[in-house]
Amino acid sequence: MDDLTIFLAQLQTLIEQGKFEELESDTIELKPCPSTGQDWSERFKSVNAFLNTRGGLLILGIKEEGRGSERKYVVSGYDASAENKLSEMRQIFSDSEKHPLDLTEYLPPTEIHSFMGNRIAVQRVDAVPAQQRFIFFRGDAFKRQLTGDLKIKQAELDRQVEFLEEIAQARELDPLGKEGVECVDLDKLNEYILQLNRLQKIESLKPSLDEAIPFLTRKRFLIDGRLTLLGGLVCGAHPGDLLGFRAHVHGYVNATSQDSIVVQDKQDMVANVLPLLEQANAYVLRNIQASVTISRGGTVSPQYPESVLRETINNALAHRDYSINKQVVISITPGRHIEITNPGKFRDQLLLNLAPLNQGQTPILRVVPETKPRNPRLADVLRVYRKWEGRGIGMSTLVNLSLDNRLNLPYFKFKSDEVTLVLQAGQLIDARITELFESRDAYIAKKLGSLEEFSDEKKAVLAYLIKSEWANSEGRFCVLLTPDNNHAQAIKVLERAGLISRDSRSTDLYPVYTADRNLHAETFEDELRSRFGNAIDDLPLLWRKVIAVIYRYNSFSSKNVVSAKQASFGLWAAEDGDQSDIRAFDLFYRKIRRVFNQLEEQGFIVREQIRGSKGFGYVLASSLRGTQKALF
Repeated sequence: MDDLTIFLAQLQTLIEQGKFEELESDTIELKPCPSTGQDWSERFKSVNAFLNTRGGLLILGIKEEGRGSERKYVVSGYDASAENKLSEMRQIFSDSEKHPLDLTEYLPPTEIHSFMGNRIAVQRVDAVPAQQRFIFFRGDAFKRQLTGDLKIKQAELDRQVEFLEEIAQARELDPLGKEGVECVDLDKLNEYILQLNRLQKIESLKPSLDEAIPFLTRKRFLIDGRLTLLGGLVCGAHPGDLLGFRAHVHGYVNATSQDSIVVQDKQDMVANVLPLLEQANAYVLRNIQASVTISRGGTVSPQYPESVLRETINNALAHRDYSINKQVVISITPGRHIEITNPGKFRDQLLLNLAPLNQGQTPILRVVPETKPRNPRLADVLRVYRKWEGRGIGMSTLVNLSLDNRLNLPYFKFKSDEVTLVLQAGQLIDARITELFESRDAYIAKKLGSLEEFSDEKKAVLAYLIKSEWANSEGRFCVLLTPDNNHAQAIKVLERAGLISRDSRSTDLYPVYTADRNLHAETFEDELRSRFGNAIDDLPLLWRKVIAVIYRYNSFSSKNVVSAKQASFGLWAAEDGDQSDIRAFDLFYRKIRRVFNQLEEQGFIVREQIRGSKGFGYVLASSLRGTQKALF
């Protein structure tokens, strides 16, 4: 079942029930179908935006009616007189020099579907390759952002010119050596052509290598009769001999402990780029943990969304630096994370490294979510391959999956000639974040006006920013959170409430947000020292952590007091303790219980009854008042 079938089923359910939900997205646009004589500009703008962004679906024959609670979808139907306009769509766009473009390859034939007793038209749109952007409509280029089509600003057009100058030196077109057409595998070439023809016939199969030369030359698989790196990757014979480690993916499964070292696995994959992609995906899916749900007779649910795994491996092969004769490495630690390491590095313009403004703060380390590939022609080959693998996704979608709580915070690590993307298992809003918010609920409610305003979307944005700062403290770069990530309204509300703030050094193009310190501070050293003086410095580290947790609940929580058990949960989560290991947690809790007793004995904390309950918790003493005894 493809995305269109699923979407139409959702739409039909809403129409039959008389309900409305926002179904349009950055890749779906619904429009009524005007006749030939009416204005088609808005439809053409949407197609232009899809071409310049990530592709999408323009569905004609559906309209919205009503306002507020009366808002609904109505099937208005497809008007056959619109056929000429749909045909015109393939020639109406131009390049930056206003030269007409034939975009038939990216605009497959329009599909007519029966839908609820009527007909609708579906125009699929493929994104054009990075080296062909931007496509213009009547002198302007548009991009898709959320559900709107925005005019691309001159600054972004200028950056595209710089990018085109940069990729003019792309190593993917370098000749491998003296090898020529005789080193092309004809079967592999024809497999690529079959994929190219998946939706519509573009090229005929080649009966011989000699007859394939014009096509190979046009696709830059051959230049001056010599096989290029691109050609070797796509259809070279014996890729391991032709390309060395550039045709390798090495996979490793790391044991989570020395006791389970027998489960370690290693595999070296060597192939052309398309089968290499499939082998790497199969290896990852085979070695990650999966759960089985009771729906549909027992559905296997992998720990990471499969689309994420496919696209990150795809990007590893598309964006790597092929001038470096090193392999892509996939390292899997079951239940924890997947690391995908590429030879190469990000362009300097894509990295933000803002030094700390105050002592004790961490630097802000961000990667700008740009999708321009290092090897655009190879990326275009993979785009062709994705025509049945699904819509491509990039860094922004990784962020959205994390914000949707389907993936923990993704981050990058860098070496001099390597980039490693780390996909963490689990959820963004995990036990540590949940405890963090619960212990500050009064503070959050005061900022927002009501705790009811603290929606899941706002929690996700805050969690993403807080975890980003935690990752930055360890030298890890996180993807920049921008309005493009489909959470623009939540960002605005949180900024207005003062729960997040925009760094003064960031630009309008790349706004950098940080969370209110009171939301994620863990030590509160200045505040505790003002209360207890230098006595706080003489306490063991674990004692100081416990006091900080009590201060947090006393100052920011509606509960005001905290029990030893609550503090144990918070500290256990902060130390990344295994939530399923009941025995280990019980031992940890006993240790924290002893610390509470000792702190009470020393006069740092006192018992206080919980409001509306017979139970009690702890608050910090207003001061030591000279009551403390010797600590040891």
